[in-house]
Amino acid sequence: MKECMWCNEEAAEHMTKTGYWELHDGTRALQIDEIPAVCCSSCGMEYHEDHVVEEIEDQLLLIDTKKLGKVVSFNELMATERFLKKNYFKFYN
Repeated sequence: MKECMWCNEEAAEHMTKTGYWELHDGTRALQIDEIPAVCCSSCGMEYHEDHVVEEIEDQLLLIDTKKLGKVVSFNELMATERFLKKNYFKFYN
């Protein structure tokens, strides 16, 4: 168990959830399965932690999204070959 960022109770657990992401160019959305998530049994909140969202956003910027199907798993997405090693447009840590 971990502390829920919404209700601050020690009732949150790590699991995976499905999420939907609109591509940066606005052409379509992807279904991403098995995204690391946190689910709280106290307040019922289910969320993706900020670092996971940032990983997905960066990856979608750095790959050829035209090669992705409508549905992809988180691990498949993160294993997709990048054009660049990192997001050089992010000027903060």
